[in-house]
Amino acid sequence: MGNRLFQEARKAVLQVKQAASGQADIELGRAVSIAKNALSSAYAHSNTAEKAQLRQFQAELDQFTP
Repeated sequence: MGNRLFQEARKAVLQVKQAASGQADIELGRAVSIAKNALSSAYAHSNTAEKAQLRQFQAELDQFTP
């Protein structure tokens, strides 16, 4: 089915985007914190292709952090 940590990281970044646009019931800063942790965990347990996608997710997340 795939890497569970990778899937969680992808969902967490999506949640940040939703929080930023007011479509999620979570504060943006909290969503960003969760996403950072999820990306870190996923990166440590991912293959090369997944790591490339995780770097893209990190770039997307960077748009929401100062």
